[in-house]
Amino acid sequence: MQLIKLGLALTVILFASGCATITRGTTEAFVIESQPPGAEARLSTGETCKTPCTLEKKRKHNFTIDLEKEGYEPVSVAVVSQVAGAGAAGMAGNVVFGGLIGAGVDAGTGATKELRPNPVQVTLAPLAAAADTTAGGAVAMKENEVGDGEEPLVIEKRY
Repeated sequence: MQLIKLGLALTVILFASGCATITRGTTEAFVIESQPPGAEARLSTGETCKTPCTLEKKRKHNFTIDLEKEGYEPVSVAVVSQVAGAGAAGMAGNVVFGGLIGAGVDAGTGATKELRPNPVQVTLAPLAAAADTTAGGAVAMKENEVGDGEEPLVIEKRY
């Protein structure tokens, strides 16, 4: 009788370990970092946070992140959901042990996937010096300070 209980317990453990939904879950901690820190991160899914930050995200959905900080160029990052090595092993466990229901659950919940890149690490670039340009693309003429009776020096740059 003791041997039957042990065999039953091992069978349950084997079936459970093959299911990515049980072993990995359907969400993961998603990390967003920036240099310099303090950038506003806006996800296409509606969440916002200031970097560095960690959000709990479902593994099965793609999304984008827009990062902005005053004085720096904005950056957009695409995050994709892809099959993970551990997720594929969990799915293989379902197939080996005949867990078609478990395979369907794993596929439906996204438990076999992971979000990439994770963590998102972005170095923000400072904004270029703002130039006052004319419609033709030339920088507006700037005059140096001049004393009384002197002609101003006019500098014009064309790009």
